[in-house]
Amino acid sequence: MEKVLFLKGQFVEKIWGGSRLKKEFSYDFNSENIGEYWAISAMKDFSSIVINGAYKGEKLNDLYKNNKELFGNEKKEKFPLLIKLIDANDDLSIQVHPDEKMAKKENSYGKSECWYILNENKASIIYGLKTDDKKRALKLIDERRWDDLLKEENHIKGDFFRVDAGMVHAIKKGSLILEIQQASDITYRLYDYDRRDKEGNLRDLHIDKSKEAIKCLDSKKIHEDLEKEVEILLENEYFKVKKINVKDKINLKREDKYQLESVVKGKGELIIDDKTYPIKKGDFFILTNYVNNYTFKGNLEVVESSSK
Repeated sequence: MEKVLFLKGQFVEKIWGGSRLKKEFSYDFNSENIGEYWAISAMKDFSSIVINGAYKGEKLNDLYKNNKELFGNEKKEKFPLLIKLIDANDDLSIQVHPDEKMAKKENSYGKSECWYILNENKASIIYGLKTDDKKRALKLIDERRWDDLLKEENHIKGDFFRVDAGMVHAIKKGSLILEIQQASDITYRLYDYDRRDKEGNLRDLHIDKSKEAIKCLDSKKIHEDLEKEVEILLENEYFKVKKINVKDKINLKREDKYQLESVVKGKGELIIDDKTYPIKKGDFFILTNYVNNYTFKGNLEVVESSSK
């Protein structure tokens, strides 16, 4: 009856990565090109590891498969969500993700996601298109008229973006982001600024699949109320995302089969049934189906996610 699963994630090198996660979250790694920290992941090659309790040392993907009672006996075959930290030391490629129907051909979930902005500095993202006509969008792609096609949006700490499957997007240099997404690693690169890798090769593009996946979707930035105690940032057909702002103490009730918790600021305590766990910025954990009520105490900012 393990009630809380603290996790150690996996660091992922990227051509656009850096070392900011070490400075911001006191993580320990040697690379200067870490672009992502897969914090809560049951993806086969990058699974998180449980670091406490009866399941210490187990991979999350194995735990989800073999101990479904921890997850409320959820019927999904594969763990449905993936939580990441992203450090963009350079611009990411212009990309798009497939929806459920398209991803099914590749034996995967679709890839809808959302971004909670953590950087205090000003930065920007590519967020949607300047046209709502797909035929015109495809023409602009063929003509490589990127400035006429792509919409850019500034962002800063507290901004929140919904990035549905089919939306053209790119995280740009200087961004530090908590990403909540469906558990899929399918990305179609539309354009990569003609960059070359260490060996001098252009990165692969996926033009035809990108064109098929693109949807002309409305894009809307939400600015989260940094003082509000509890705020639902997004609830769609795949996941719910809630922001919890702890100034002293807050008592909560588990509303979903299990909940994924991301501590993005401060330090304090998690209290469950009179048992206290110290928590701090950079900690990620799962409240299992055996939790009824829980308390956050201290000065904390927590982003809580759950599967639908």
